[in-house]
Amino acid sequence: MIIGLLHPGAMGSAVGAQLVAAGHQCGWVPEGRGSATRRRAAEAGLTALTKLDELASCDVVVSVCPPAAALDVARQVARIGFTGCYVDANAISPRHSEGIAAVLDGATVVDGGIVGPPPRKPDTTRLYLSGPGDAVTRVHDLFRHTTLTPVVLPGPVGAASALKLAYATYNKVSIVLAAQAHALARQHGVDAQLRELAAATLPGTPFADPERLVSAGQRAWRWAPEMREIAETCRDAGLPADLLDAAEAFLTHWRQHKDDPDLTLDQLLGALTGVRGQAAQPDT
Repeated sequence: MIIGLLHPGAMGSAVGAQLVAAGHQCGWVPEGRGSATRRRAAEAGLTALTKLDELASCDVVVSVCPPAAALDVARQVARIGFTGCYVDANAISPRHSEGIAAVLDGATVVDGGIVGPPPRKPDTTRLYLSGPGDAVTRVHDLFRHTTLTPVVLPGPVGAASALKLAYATYNKVSIVLAAQAHALARQHGVDAQLRELAAATLPGTPFADPERLVSAGQRAWRWAPEMREIAETCRDAGLPADLLDAAEAFLTHWRQHKDDPDLTLDQLLGALTGVRGQAAQPDT
């Protein structure tokens, strides 16, 4: 099967590599992309396309991009007249998922939610799918023999996104809370004691092993918009969104560490000092 992938970031390239390993031709559009993206695409075995219009002939297009770009990417695909199966696998609200389905009214849209790290090992990452039954089955079969485990959900477009964001609410906000706790302990000189206490009471968590928090700092530029999507989803459901608004503002303190491979825990926690109660402004 011929599949288009937009765009091969850290997660997208790993998803593409699994499709290639399963025997599918997976194309992407290098135009406007940087050297890091080109390197990831080459390593994943993706086929470079000359222009976006070539995606119109693909059987399936998979979108894996930052949440803020998801709707714009869908509009670009709609403009080329794509009529195949479009899988939106981004961390967006159910309302935005429904909006993407409306934009791509000539295609069949499947809602996807990726939970876990880039899928390089079995049993680490799931792809939840919802939407029209035949299309969902088709996408499920694409990934059936890969390390990205497909899971079909009952329900329309929006159900997979809702599950993804509900999971991220706990998973990512708990990491933010762990960073806040370690930064506070550090400021009062009891960080070693907090590490020992956390290791004794909550072993195996980022709270007990704060070095694991570093990857959150590297990805904060993507996590902050995701918190915004969760906050929107909570408001749509009549739930308070204060915690998610705060998490978004918190993550903006780390935006200067975007994808920094040399980031240390000291730098991460140091970025939180001197704030004096004034919240950073969320990215817009």
